[in-house]
This record gives sequence, C-alpha cells and structure tokens, in this order.
Amino acid sequence: MKKISILFLALGMSFLLRAQQNDDYTKYFTGETMRVDYFHTGTATEEHFSLDRILNDGVWAGSKTVLLDRLNRGLYFVKITDTLTNSLLYSRGFASIFGEWQSIGDPDWGTFHESLRFPWPKLPVKLTIEKRDAKNNFVAIWSTVIDPTSRIVNPSVLSSPYKTFPYIVNGNSDKHVDIVILGDGYTAAEMPKFHKDVAALTDELFTVEPFKSRKADFNVRAVETPSAGSGVNKPHPGVFSRTPLSLSYGAFDSERYALSYDNRSIRDVAASVPYDYMFILINERTYGGGGIFNLYSTVAADNKFSRYIFVHEFGHSFAALADEYYTSDVAYQSIAITVEPWEPNVTALLDPAGLKWKDLVKPGTPIPTPWGKTEFDNFSYGIQKERRALRAANVPETEMENLFEREKKISLEMFDSNKYKEDAGAFEGGNYFQFGIYRSALDCIMFTRNRQAFCPACTRAISEVIDMYSK
Repeated sequence: MKKISILFLALGMSFLLRAQQNDDYTKYFTGETMRVDYFHTGTATEEHFSLDRILNDGVWAGSKTVLLDRLNRGLYFVKITDTLTNSLLYSRGFASIFGEWQSIGDPDWGTFHESLRFPWPKLPVKLTIEKRDAKNNFVAIWSTVIDPTSRIVNPSVLSSPYKTFPYIVNGNSDKHVDIVILGDGYTAAEMPKFHKDVAALTDELFTVEPFKSRKADFNVRAVETPSAGSGVNKPHPGVFSRTPLSLSYGAFDSERYALSYDNRSIRDVAASVPYDYMFILINERTYGGGGIFNLYSTVAADNKFSRYIFVHEFGHSFAALADEYYTSDVAYQSIAITVEPWEPNVTALLDPAGLKWKDLVKPGTPIPTPWGKTEFDNFSYGIQKERRALRAANVPETEMENLFEREKKISLEMFDSNKYKEDAGAFEGGNYFQFGIYRSALDCIMFTRNRQAFCPACTRAISEVIDMYSK
C-alpha cells in the first residue's frame, strides 16, 4: 500500500507541475511564434550580432508545458526572460553554421543569417544568447530586449504561396514533435517524386528505434518549392545551379557537405506549416547531406545510402548527437583533450567512474573497452585514400557506392568477432578524434554505414528530446 501511495503522490505532483507550466504559458505567451532573424558575424576568435527583423512565424508548434531545456546540449543556448521579474520563461540549446565555420579557424570575417523561434510573448522580454567557454560552461555573449508591441516587430502572418501536404498527423502540435520536410532541386514536374521521397525517407526513420516505438508522438508535413531545373549546386565537379532554397554541396570546402546559407528563404518556406524540426531533401544522387542541432538536416535523396544518411543526419539536428567516426577528411589532429564534450554520445573519459552512460554498461565490461582499433584504423584510412582518389577522378557515383559497400562488408566482418560487439562500454575513437574521445558502443549509425541502428546512449538521447515535445 505504501508503494501505491507514493506512486499516486508522484503522479499527482507531475500533474500539478504540468498544470502550473501550462498556466505559465497562458500567462506569458500567445498561441503564435515569434521569430527573431539576426546576422551573426565574426572571425575565428570573435563574434557579433545584429538584428535583422522580428516577425510572426505562425502557430506555435512546440510544447506548452516543457518550456525550459534541461538537456544542456548545443554550442549555444537561448534564454527568454521576463523583463519585470527576470523569470526564465523559455530556453533551448542550439548550434549554428557560424559556430561550425568558426571552428575551422578561417582568418577572414564571415557573416551568416540565423533565426531563433519561441512562443510569442505578451509583454517585453529579454533575449539572451549564451555560448560555451573553454570549460564548456554557458556564458552570455549577446542580449536584446524585445517589446512585442514595438513598431519594429511585425505581427502579420505570412500568407504562404507554397503547396503543402501532410504525411503523418497524429494529433495537436503542442503534444507532438512536428517535422517539416522541404525539397530543393525538384522541378514542378518532379513533385510526384518529391512526394515519393518524403514517404520513403520518413518511413525509413520510423523503422529505427527509438523513432519506431515513438512514431505516434510525431507529425510530419511537407512543403513544395519547385525549381526551374533539376538538381542543386555542386561546385567541386563544376556543376552550378540556383534553386529556391540555395542548397549546395561543398560547404566549408567539403565536397559531400550540403548546406544552404539562405536562412531567410528556408525559414519563410518552413513557416508554411507548424514545425519544431526541419529536413531538406536534395534531388541529387551524389552522396551528401548535413545536420546541425536545432537548425535542419539535409540528404541527397537518390543515393544508394540515402536512407542511412537521412537517419544519421537527423540524429545530429534532432538530438545533438556527435559524429562517432574519425578517419574522414574532417577529422581533427590529435591534441590533448582536457574538457568533457557536451554531446551525449561521446566522452573524453576524464572520470571513468563518472561515465555519462555508466548505467548502460554491464558489470565486468572493461573501461576503456578493447575493440581491435589498430586493424580498423589501418583499413579505414585506406578507404578514405581511395575515396579521395575517386572523387578527384570524378567517377560515376556507382563507383563510390561500390567502395562504401566494400567498406561495409569488411568492417562488419571485423566487428562480428569482437567480444563486446553488443555491449555498451567506452570504445576509443569518435567526434573526429582518433585518440582521447570514446563512443558508447562498438558500432552505431553515428559511426558507420553498417547497420540502421542507434547505440543505447544515442537511443536514450533521442528519447529525451521526444519527451520534451510530446509531454
């Protein structure tokens, strides 16, 4: 009886907390979305912000009960506070293209257009952007006060000229994760293909846990943006194009990295439907994509590995998962790592006893966990050398796909003989570092193209985000 009483007490407290949070939403916010567009400018060592515009971005699709982000993820963090009481009303972690560009160390100045979205406030609020310092603590770097009644704030709702269609609708937006899917490089005649690609890739996402078990917590809608021609910009092979969303391969001079710097156009199109997260399908076969936490993910829809890329990149943008590979051209040189990374699926193992996923590790599993790293590294670096040669020779995409299939076959054979292949542990190599960073499992969709499955640490990290938007 005592356990039952405690259970009912806990349920009652949870109900009261949600009711109070919902009251807070009604007290401070309307049912619409405020979007703050700004320019993010700087160099490798400094950054500055300037407002572009503040406008109505449509119906608020986020939770009305989980307004504060407790997950502590992202390079940046936005806080919305009441100017009268200094009470924290809303917060979210995020990352940005500027943040990635800055990590490259470019000596020149760069400017990127960015947006922040939050519930439309009834009274003046203070917007504060924080960024992680050298010890990974968030420190305020910019703030501005926003009066929703000001002449510089545009409350008009944009009348979208774009066709939209629902693919999965399970219920009200404030109790579900709302995904919007956009497409670039699809002509008007190719819109049936866009619909088909939306269906195929969305269906693939929901074959992978924890999305499979939590499918009822999602809504998925899509927006059509026809292009004059088929395909997008590919500067490395000299194929140039201009499309409605300005998607392009070659971001940061990485031939497979596909992003767009036209944030304003993308945001205006996405606002055609309620959304929390965004995916952009690229009407191309060339292997590529990208994903930035709380910004968007991209994928080339026609590649042999498109379904893998779709799920992998969504892991980045949805749950702030780190890449777990480290032998590609984007890998960092070995340096001393003295700070624990903030990403939920990698660790510097500075405190083995405090391993962030220690509850997932079976007793007796060695930490660090042996896994045949030297053999794998020699093989993987050889594959990367072949990949660079094939790209330089501008071979047909089928040759690149054949290389990836061979890589998959051999690496699976290596992993199958490992004693800890099904166990959580601390496997060295990850987050672009060959040494000093550890991932939670031998294999994971964030590490290889071997299998369509997240490791236990990634699965939990994704579930925690789903909970933020569906509770």
